[in-house]
Amino acid sequence: MPQKIKVASAQSRTLSTTAETLRALEATTKQAAQQGIDLILFPEAYLGGYPRTCAFGASVGARAPEGREQFLAYYHDAVDLGDTPQGAGEDWVNRTLPLPREKKYRGDGTREELERIARETGVFVVTGLVERSGGTLYCGAVYVCPRYGIIGKRRKVMPTGSERLVWGQGSASTLRAVTADIRGVRVTMAAAICWENYMPLLRQALYSQNVNLWLAPTADARDAWLSLMRTVGCEGRCFVISANQCVKKKHLPDWITGETATAETVQPAATSTGQTSSIRTRRRSTIIPTEDKHEICLPIAEENSKQNVRIPNGDHSVIDDGAQSPKSTSHALPKVSSAAGEEFVCRGGSSIISPLGDVLSGPLWEVDEGGLLVQEIDFEDCERGRLDMDVAGSYSRMDSFHLTVDGLDISPPP
Repeated sequence: MPQKIKVASAQSRTLSTTAETLRALEATTKQAAQQGIDLILFPEAYLGGYPRTCAFGASVGARAPEGREQFLAYYHDAVDLGDTPQGAGEDWVNRTLPLPREKKYRGDGTREELERIARETGVFVVTGLVERSGGTLYCGAVYVCPRYGIIGKRRKVMPTGSERLVWGQGSASTLRAVTADIRGVRVTMAAAICWENYMPLLRQALYSQNVNLWLAPTADARDAWLSLMRTVGCEGRCFVISANQCVKKKHLPDWITGETATAETVQPAATSTGQTSSIRTRRRSTIIPTEDKHEICLPIAEENSKQNVRIPNGDHSVIDDGAQSPKSTSHALPKVSSAAGEEFVCRGGSSIISPLGDVLSGPLWEVDEGGLLVQEIDFEDCERGRLDMDVAGSYSRMDSFHLTVDGLDISPPP
């Protein structure tokens, strides 16, 4: 009997403030619910932002004061989920950690908001985020179930290149897969964040847990990324969802560019375009009450003059079925405007891949507003693929090759 659910990859970009981005996540998830989508993936560092192009004033042996101010702004944009710097694991997931005096929850309320959004829409949400804990920032991902709330959280174990300047290393124990019953279908999912997907032993640790849905929030818009996603699908005999942001230079925060910022309102995809002149803003924190009477402390933009508004542009909820990267197809890419700020600093490339490595949807290039790839998938295709290869089972020659990961049970979850 077919074991089908509908999944989506949201090519959504981080907005001017974390509060706005959280509202955008809610709007996109509500739109997904209207389309009958059961599970949606948002990109790496979606909440908090991926600090693309920012050097944080650092060179070997020196750090500039301006870079410290940039880090301060980035630190304030990150979310506080109430976890410990070491990572409390199941104690955090199960809410058994001690509460602050006179508070009903830990953190800034982001966890509670994500759980509310999943509960009210009925959509299973997986999103990348930047988490602050103690004095350290971690690149992470959370699994948000409509019934049980957050059932797991990842912290990236190996930040790449300059990411190591601003992100700490997460524990390998967070590589534990999670299971969910979605419309009667048992889904075993795990997230590998960006270039973690290039780590062979990490991939094998996830394959060993019998993952049938591989989630790849990323910031990599290189043509080679699609080849990696196809390899993961074929190698692991699992479905793969990859989500990346599509960002123009004008979308970068003012603390990176040093230029004036344009405030943005959150609208669902498929609306008209409009933009007015930029204004200078500064950041401050605010306490925002939610519908469930939580208090969420997030930075907002405080205007020095009348606030200007950008409305997200047209309907890009179109599925591109091409399996090749743009450079290898006969279809010309949209011409990049030479106007100030119109150049792409990240071109997107989100995709959905089958257990045999075929491209089902995407890659979606140079769509910076409202990009949503939607695909119905049948998890029995994963089992069909195991006819000839199971890299964590008999095909792995477990009698000769062995993998252990400190702090992680790599056996399939119950």
